[in-house]
Amino acid sequence: MTKSIYFLSGLGADERVFEHLNLLGFNLVYIQWLIPLKDETIEHYTTRLLEQIKTQNPILIGLSFGGIIAIEIAKQIGTEKVILIASAKTKNEIPFYYKWIGRIKLHKLLPIWLLKQSNFISNWYFGIDSLLEKRLLKTMLDETDAGFLRWAIEKIVSWKNETQLKNIYHLHGTNDRILPIQFVKYDFEIKDGGHFFIINKSEEVNSIITKLIEK
Repeated sequence: MTKSIYFLSGLGADERVFEHLNLLGFNLVYIQWLIPLKDETIEHYTTRLLEQIKTQNPILIGLSFGGIIAIEIAKQIGTEKVILIASAKTKNEIPFYYKWIGRIKLHKLLPIWLLKQSNFISNWYFGIDSLLEKRLLKTMLDETDAGFLRWAIEKIVSWKNETQLKNIYHLHGTNDRILPIQFVKYDFEIKDGGHFFIINKSEEVNSIITKLIEK
């Protein structure tokens, strides 16, 4: 029976960020983000996403915010493995300045057009250089639902998770500017990898993930 792998993309991203991975022989399922309900908690939102998972003890691969949701899924159901890419396992791995922003509600004052802006600053933060990567980021930001974006940012800066789960494997780039590596406890270091290393370091990432899945 073909093993299924469930992917959760990052904030402002979709399944296109995973297209450079070459996981032959597996059934690849891309979880689709839902529009959050009014004042919806991250736990309730996660429960609604579970309808897309048809496998017992699934393998989850979560990128950035998708990794946070993968952790929340693993708190609700059994999982075989959870592989995090440029993400965080608990609230302790969220940089203190994001928590500070959340406490004073500064993120709510930012106009949504600014959050969806793709320019040299966003390219620098994501660690992307090539024209192809810049175009991909711009397209995904343009297509991201504004309500979802604002809701997800709120959940990141106010994330309360302290649960330490088993079977978690964490890949992190040494040059990640969005979630700097010094804040996280990682299993695999991606040298010179920025927050978007899943695209520009895809061969290295693919090798690690393949070994973990077959482990």
